[in-house]
Amino acid sequence: MDSYNYNNRLSRSLFFFFFSNISLSLLLLLLLLLLEQDSVVEGYKNYTVGESFGWYDTLENPKLDYQKWASTKNFTLGDFLIFNTDNNHSVIQTYNFTTYKLCDYEDALDNDTIEWSSANPSSTTPTPISVSVPLLKVGTTYFFSSDYDGEQCTNGQHFNINVTYGQGLPPSLRSPSDNSPAPISPQSGDDDSVPDTLVPSNFDNPKDISDDGSEASNSVSLNGIWKSSGVRLCGTLVLVGHFLVY
Repeated sequence: MDSYNYNNRLSRSLFFFFFSNISLSLLLLLLLLLLEQDSVVEGYKNYTVGESFGWYDTLENPKLDYQKWASTKNFTLGDFLIFNTDNNHSVIQTYNFTTYKLCDYEDALDNDTIEWSSANPSSTTPTPISVSVPLLKVGTTYFFSSDYDGEQCTNGQHFNINVTYGQGLPPSLRSPSDNSPAPISPQSGDDDSVPDTLVPSNFDNPKDISDDGSEASNSVSLNGIWKSSGVRLCGTLVLVGHFLVY
């Protein structure tokens, strides 16, 4: 009888020990998974320049202040700037401070200045356009409209930003082809409710973006998913191994 009671107590003790440790391991695993949910990788972003005001000069809208708008953003490689404007305004990007201050790119070098969209001053009926510009280089970059001998630029249509590395460039933007066509000028046509979008063929909009530049994207990159899954798997193996040993 004593032997029976001893074996019975031993069985209950082992049963309790085994399942209590399983409960503890499941609890620790749950905590690990919850912590991993917080390590979400932010995606690339689209920033609409001037937001609802668009890309114009202060003669058209005295409230415009693009430098103030830019100062509230954190720009990184792979992000896009979206310029909503018309074919009476241009989009010039330069890394040359002198070109920027002159509001004139006529003497600029090809390797430091890009005309993403040129204006058509002869157009009597402005046509809406949307120009997408990827951020491809770390450091300071400048934007302005050079039309009417720089008048639009001197009237507020300019700003500069600082681009940081962030996640680096996505694969689609790392090696643009030298043979890809340059940005084309918008053509006048029938009035459409949807503006034309001017983007070189070698550029793709980022998949993980935020429509509102002020909000972080909640999308998780494929690389982030793999990393997160790997950490969770390692954590699970460690916990299982620990309780198998002890």
